[in-house]
Amino acid sequence: MTTYRLILILLLMNSCQNHPVFDLQGHRGARGLLPENTWPAFEKALSLGVTTLEMDVVISKDHQVVVSHEPWFNPAICLSPNGEHLPEVDTAKVLLYALNYEEITTYDCGSLGNPRFPEQVAMKVHKPLLSGVISEAEVYTKTHGLDAVAYNIEIKSTVEGDGTEHPDVATFSDLVYEQVKSLPRGRLTIQSFDFRVLRYFHQKYPDVRLAALVEGSGTAREHIAELGFTPTIYSPEHVLLNPDEIAYLHAQKIKVIPWTVNQVADMERLMGWGVDGLITDYPNRAVQLLKKQ
Repeated sequence: MTTYRLILILLLMNSCQNHPVFDLQGHRGARGLLPENTWPAFEKALSLGVTTLEMDVVISKDHQVVVSHEPWFNPAICLSPNGEHLPEVDTAKVLLYALNYEEITTYDCGSLGNPRFPEQVAMKVHKPLLSGVISEAEVYTKTHGLDAVAYNIEIKSTVEGDGTEHPDVATFSDLVYEQVKSLPRGRLTIQSFDFRVLRYFHQKYPDVRLAALVEGSGTAREHIAELGFTPTIYSPEHVLLNPDEIAYLHAQKIKVIPWTVNQVADMERLMGWGVDGLITDYPNRAVQLLKKQ
């Protein structure tokens, strides 16, 4: 038996334990199969056996924590309350931060489907609240006899968006924390590309597990130096990884969970290199891969 095959078998064995070592995360639920960041997508991910639900959050005008990747309605996947296509020019963006949550629910973000994901089933659905997703997920896992699921919540903030697309970092972070503070710490991760968010949580809520999201160029050593402290998880775009980077991170006792890994060949390679988990739009592919080993 090759070392590579043995690693994959051990990953499968670990994934069957009550506290899995390998963390399979459904990206925006299961974006490849159902409309992203909606309850049907999260429910599908749970039914497939993910260990973690990965999602993005933004803030509404009435300071509700809404599950959404963009702080505006993406015209590629959302329709207006009248069922009309939204304008694609940036100056006509419909910002969620300018709408109360009741208004946000009138937009359909599922009927169009997503041309980037041909397997995705289209359906009429609106953006949910973070509290609603957690409540539904907790009930689903209990009623279906599943292990408790973890939550990886990305705070979508930028320097440019402060005050227009979302509140300031402190307000944004505190609003999210209020919704998740009752979760067991082992089942909660806060992640962000905005290192200001991670620094704020590190200082104010030091018991919360943090994941540094990175893309573009640079090394793990450089990114962590920029962050200013050692995060629990390093989550780079998967093409940035190589065995040496993973070895360095593991030597620092940092878990490595790359995004967004959708091709089986990439999953196999990264698993063989010893990553601690994967974030994927197709958790069904990862599950089938593990089952075949």
